[in-house]
This record gives sequence, C-alpha cells and structure tokens, in this order.
Amino acid sequence: MKFFQRLLVAPAALGLLAPVAANASEVRAELNLDGVNQYASQEQVTSISQFSDVQPTSWAYQALSNLIERYGCVAGYPDGTYRGQKAMTRFEAAALLNACLDRVTEVTDELKRLMAEFEKELAVLKGRVDGLEAKVGELEATQFSTTTKLKGEVSMILGGMPDFDNVDGADPDQTTFNYDVRLNFDTSFSGKDLLRTRLRAGNFSSLPFGSSSQIFTLDKATGTDDSVKIDRLFYDFPVGESFNLTVGALVRNTEMIAFLPSAYKSSILDYFGLAGASGTYNKATGAGAGFRWKQNVEKGRPYATFSANYVSSSGFADSSIGAFSEDSGINALAQLGVKAPNWGAAVAYRYGSEASRIRNPNFSGTVLSGEDTNSVAVGAYWQPSDSGWIPSISLGYGYNDGSGGFPDSQSWMVGFQWDDAFAKGNAAGFAFGMPPFVDGDEGDEAWLYEIFYKFQVTDNISITPALFYGTNAASNGGDDAWGGVIQTTFKF
Repeated sequence: MKFFQRLLVAPAALGLLAPVAANASEVRAELNLDGVNQYASQEQVTSISQFSDVQPTSWAYQALSNLIERYGCVAGYPDGTYRGQKAMTRFEAAALLNACLDRVTEVTDELKRLMAEFEKELAVLKGRVDGLEAKVGELEATQFSTTTKLKGEVSMILGGMPDFDNVDGADPDQTTFNYDVRLNFDTSFSGKDLLRTRLRAGNFSSLPFGSSSQIFTLDKATGTDDSVKIDRLFYDFPVGESFNLTVGALVRNTEMIAFLPSAYKSSILDYFGLAGASGTYNKATGAGAGFRWKQNVEKGRPYATFSANYVSSSGFADSSIGAFSEDSGINALAQLGVKAPNWGAAVAYRYGSEASRIRNPNFSGTVLSGEDTNSVAVGAYWQPSDSGWIPSISLGYGYNDGSGGFPDSQSWMVGFQWDDAFAKGNAAGFAFGMPPFVDGDEGDEAWLYEIFYKFQVTDNISITPALFYGTNAASNGGDDAWGGVIQTTFKF
C-alpha cells in the first residue's frame, strides 16, 4: 500500500486502537498532549539522530529515517524521545498524523502551483515523449537485427599519374575514376564483444594505384572485378578486465594490435599509414588469432600495452598446405607499447616464413625473394592537446633482416598533421620518407612525398585532394613520378 493510501485509512485504523474512550482531561494530563502538539508544530525533526532513544540497531530505524528525510513529518516528545516501544493512544496518533498531513498538504500545494505554471511546457514535453515512443516502436519493428549494426564506407577516387612510362609497356597515364566499398556488419552479444563480417568491392587495377608493389599504392584501393567478397570475418571478446582475444578465418595482423604508433592519418598513400615500417606492419590477412593486454590505470594516465598475433596469409583456405606449415605464409607479430592521451610509442617484431611478403611499395626483384624474414619497427608520435598551428609529429623506422637470397632492407617516414586546419573538422598533412630499400644499392633507394587537405563537408562526407611525388620509381623505369587524387568518402 502506498504512503498516501495509508494516510487515508489511518483514521479508520485509529478507531480500532482504543475501543474504550478515555476522559480527555485525564489523557491530556497523563500524556502531556499539548506538549506533543507544540513539539510537532514548532520543533521540526530533521534528523533521526534527534531521537535519543532510537538506535541504528532498531528494526524500524531505516523506516523512521526515510520518513524524516523524504517527508519531514515525524514528530516526537518534548524531551527529545520517540518512545517507540510504548503503546500509542488515539490522541497521540492523531497528533502525529496531523503533523504528517500538514506536511503532505504543503508539498501537494507546491506541486499544483508548479504544474499550473508550467502547464504549456508539460504538454509540449508530453507530446514529444509520445512521438519518440512511436518512433522507437517503429524502429524496433523494422530493424533487421537486435544485435547487429551496419557501418559502411564508400570511397570514390578520381586520380591520375601523368608522364608515367612503365617498363613493361603499359602506360597508365590517364585519369581514372575508381571506387572502394566496405560494409561492416558488427554484431555484439554482450556489449563488449565484436563479431565482424565485412563485405568489400572495388574496381582498381594493379597500375597505378591498386598493387602493393607500386610506389603510389592507395590505402583505399582494392580490385575485386566488380564482385562482392568477404573481406573480414573474426570475433573479438574480452577475457577479464585487461585482456582481449581475437580469432577469425579472415583477420589482419595490424588490426589485432593495441594501436599503431602514428598520428598521421591521411588515408591516401598506403605506405604512410604503416608508421614507416611496411615490413613489420605488412597487413598480413588470413586465418589467425591474437591477444591484446592493456594496463589498468586511472583515466588520462599513460598505460602499457602488449599485443601478439599469428596469421596464416596463404594456407588458411588450402587443406593441402594447412595454416601452420612454412608454406602457409606465417606472420607472427608482437608489439610492446606505451600510450597516453596525446602521445604514444611502440617497438614491434614480425617473423615471416618463406611464403610471406613484406609490404614494399617500390618493388624490385631483389627485395622480395620468398625467404624467411625478421622485421623490427620503432615508432612514436606526439600531438598537441589543443588544435592550432602546431601539428602532430609522427616518426617511424623499420628494418628487415633476410636470409638466403633475401637482402637486408630498411625504411622510415616522418609525418606532420594539423587537425581542425582552417575550419573545425578539417585536416591537413605532409609526410615524407623512404620505402624499404637495400643499403648501398642506389637502384632501390627512393624518396616518397605526400601532401593532403581533407574537407569535412558533413559528419558523414569528406573530400580529400592530395598530391604525391616519388623518386627512382621502379615501376617507372627508375625515373621520378608524381600524381594526384581527389578522394571522396561517405560514411554511414
């Protein structure tokens, strides 16, 4: 029974408490009822500690405390006692009930005045709530899944590379208009796990932007002959408070590490998105598993991370090879890092079996020979707490140790990026570096440059014009080459 209902039936209940009426004067003299009324009306009880005879161990202690704090209608005797063990007469009950009713009436009047004053606003709010409830009901009725969300990204890229003379006779010096579509179906069963199924399609050819062996390989370039393919299929879930495990039939090694040590994110040239170490962070994709550990610290403080994963890049779908043989393209990647709100640093190591490949955007026949590789990377970045004229700075270095006919090589990059450049949400950046090259072999040494500006048209649409330049481009007969793109990206 609610509190107000109890107040209404209280007078009837009082009639059962004393079937024999007492003389009013005798009761008043015995119980000092005038003192009770005076105490109830003038001495407002604000804390249960005012009662000297009510102890925290009493079974009714919490109930009395709630009545005092919520309604302020509990009264006692003038001597500061509540006398909870004493039988209550009808006169005493009437005095205490009167104090409560006065307080409830006061609160009710205040609420009535407030409701009258804000009557129009309350009507508007009620209408809005009713509308929201209707829309929520409509969404629940039409959603295709209660556990899965669709996240899409569509990139349309207009680009070209003038004066490009390929050694094989191809001459890709025309302007092209290509697309790359990615549809992520992200499913969560607990709110902390992730089952990702990604569909992807694109119409890029290998030259000049679509092959990982070209100096101007784009991050958004893929070629699927206009067909749709499953591009990712993995499950990520937490184990305790500090660990996450990932396992999948199509998973990428760089997506199973805690973070990539770079703040430069142009999403234009593929090489500058790999922290200057395309041998270590080689984007190996296939059947694999990995884990991530993150140190538990107070929010805003630096924390340590450790990640390790295994990917079979070529044996995952071939039962004649298997996912654990040397011929399966084994890629074992481990990274130890420290990350803070505006800086990070990491060192990483990757072992690759003879069927694996480093990601070399300036391919020459001597650098990739199919032997085992051991690659290491060191990267760090810093970005200002507030956007302005000071850019973020990203530095990365990689070294690849080969065996047999695989020569040693190294690579590096430096990137600068300005967030909120000229307008909030926009970004500008400039990067330069050298993709993997063999020491002492001038034929493999190439410099690579990129400059971009991203217009954030809306929260979901961005347009990024970019220019890039490369020296000693192997796919251009060792001559310099340059090009540019206008990349429009839609996210939904």
